Amino acid sequence: MTTDNPITPRPPVPGDPFGLVRHHGEEPPPEQPLNGRSNRLALLRLLVVVAAVLGAAYAAGVGETVVLVGFLVLCIVLHELGHFLTAKAARMKVTEFFVGFGPRLWSVRRGETEYGVKALPLGGYCRIIGMTNLEEVDPADEPRTYRQRPVWRRLTVAVAGSCMHFLIAFGVLFAMFAATGDVSGYLPVPGNSPIIAIEGLAHGPSPAQQAGFHLGDRIEAVNGRHFATFSAMRTYIAARPDTRLAVEVDRHGHLLTLHPRTVNLQQVAVTGVGAAATKVSHPTGFIGFEVSSVVHSSLGASVVHAAGDWWHISSVTLGAFGRLLTLHGIQSYAHLLASPSAAAHPGPHSVRFESPVGIVVLLHQAAGAGLAWVLYLLAAINLSLGIFNLVPLLPLDGGHVVIALYEGVRGAIRRRPYHADVAKLLPVFYLAIALIAFLGISALFLDIRQLAT
Repeated sequence: MTTDNPITPRPPVPGDPFGLVRHHGEEPPPEQPLNGRSNRLALLRLLVVVAAVLGAAYAAGVGETVVLVGFLVLCIVLHELGHFLTAKAARMKVTEFFVGFGPRLWSVRRGETEYGVKALPLGGYCRIIGMTNLEEVDPADEPRTYRQRPVWRRLTVAVAGSCMHFLIAFGVLFAMFAATGDVSGYLPVPGNSPIIAIEGLAHGPSPAQQAGFHLGDRIEAVNGRHFATFSAMRTYIAARPDTRLAVEVDRHGHLLTLHPRTVNLQQVAVTGVGAAATKVSHPTGFIGFEVSSVVHSSLGASVVHAAGDWWHISSVTLGAFGRLLTLHGIQSYAHLLASPSAAAHPGPHSVRFESPVGIVVLLHQAAGAGLAWVLYLLAAINLSLGIFNLVPLLPLDGGHVVIALYEGVRGAIRRRPYHADVAKLLPVFYLAIALIAFLGISALFLDIRQLAT
């Protein structure tokens, strides 16, 4: 897997039949950056195109979705910015930093780095010279290559992209808790949350309607009992079918007591927002109101709650990745691909990746549900991207982390600089490329099939 030889120019790599690892000298000459008037015209055209796209999107009623997609692209660019800043701090040579891929639309050179925008807004990249021993560089630049920097410097560059995703996720979670309120269910709903809906019965008024509950009422106590969470209150009411209750209500700052008599959900049919969740198999008390599930926090508490929810989402994401790698997870994923009905109604433990199409659909749905859901979804996406990029396989960042750690350990044992021969890892590299391609194509298939049905 490794070699003690110093880094020298290499012949074509036998284990690289598709030429994915190319020598620096074999690359086509880079395009020259535009200068002066041509560059300003290119930038103006780019701004006009962006404005036209946004205008057309808002005219079509999907403007918010397009803005959210743009923000997600920005998050991916910030991933690359993390690599860029840490590479510059380590005095590595960064030759390019671009937003997008494909044909160049605009660029400018500042010092040794070219900055610009390309046609396909699918993220961004920065080019650091000498990432592995397979890349030839100008001998004068060798001291500034990634591979020649200390292990701790290489590690900071490798993990910086994922760290940017983690920071973004924490920031949007903090904004959710502090500004819009938690909608994710991480915080329990307080018992005195305001009533936002009152259900009825299929054959007459519900107990809530008969007793005179109003939207905006806050339940302070039931039979003299105060409940910290709405879930505990619901359980208490459910255990008392056909029972007259004394409910203390705060209505616009005034306390009053209402006396609903619960009905048994086994014997009645419910209409309204909670109707779908009222099928029961045992006697269950029911009054007929729903409270707001949005939980607001102070600024100080929002920091703590954002950290806790960050950890919770990360744990769930890691668990999902782990389940996908099990035999049951592979069988479940194959079942999703083979069965449209299974994909339309996945089980509670089904795991799958979202393609760009699926992510756009999720962002559109979140935009319609409100800013709180948008923030929560952006946090979940960024945490997923950050964790996925740390999977210890090339070409992902985690592959560079593993190589840097391995080189550091071997170098410390042998007490001299040590460079891994990445050519021997090419079979694993191609396997990882094939796996990522399969997951991406199959996710796109699932999302398109779901849209078509």
